[in-house]
Amino acid sequence: MPEIQVRNLENEVVETIELADAVFGAPINEGLMHDAVRQYLASRRAGTHSTRTRGEVRGSGRKPWRQKGTGRARVGEIRNPLWRTGGTVFGPKPRDYGYRLPRKMFRAALRSALSVKMQEAKLGVVDAFDLDTHRTKPFAETLGKLGFERKVLLVDPSRNRNLLLASRNLPEVSLLSSLQVTPYQVLNARHVVFTRAAVRSLEEVLSK
Repeated sequence: MPEIQVRNLENEVVETIELADAVFGAPINEGLMHDAVRQYLASRRAGTHSTRTRGEVRGSGRKPWRQKGTGRARVGEIRNPLWRTGGTVFGPKPRDYGYRLPRKMFRAALRSALSVKMQEAKLGVVDAFDLDTHRTKPFAETLGKLGFERKVLLVDPSRNRNLLLASRNLPEVSLLSSLQVTPYQVLNARHVVFTRAAVRSLEEVLSK
């Protein structure tokens, strides 16, 4: 079973814990991780794009000239899609791009993503985020002391108000609870930092 050191906010090693091999030492399936990332990004698309069809553009429905005898091409109306001011044929319309992955595929992709971070030594565990203040500057200094500076994903299941307020002004720091973690967010972060409670909570769900 993989082992990892648990540190406090002073970057001191408190203890060493064993992680579930099924979660943090799982076989890495790149195909599943790719599917999970695509699903997450597709679900974030606004889908508000829209073009006008020939029934929506401005213009009269009157025939511009008679069918025969003018030497010009036959035209039914000026909203014809072949004309510069005409409608768009089969253009995009508002739609929802989101879809869901089967639960087993999603959890397998998340286990793969966590195992990748574990292999790359980009995964950390802290005892708890017991902050004395909600100010951002001391919290940023604490992350720097722990060695986590850019694109950090924090996972804490507790309702820690000081942690929420201190981290939300840092543009490259994200805070999630255990049940909100997705493969995309794990892979997109440079460092993933769990509290001890978050690790156990996630292992309980993903070990099933």
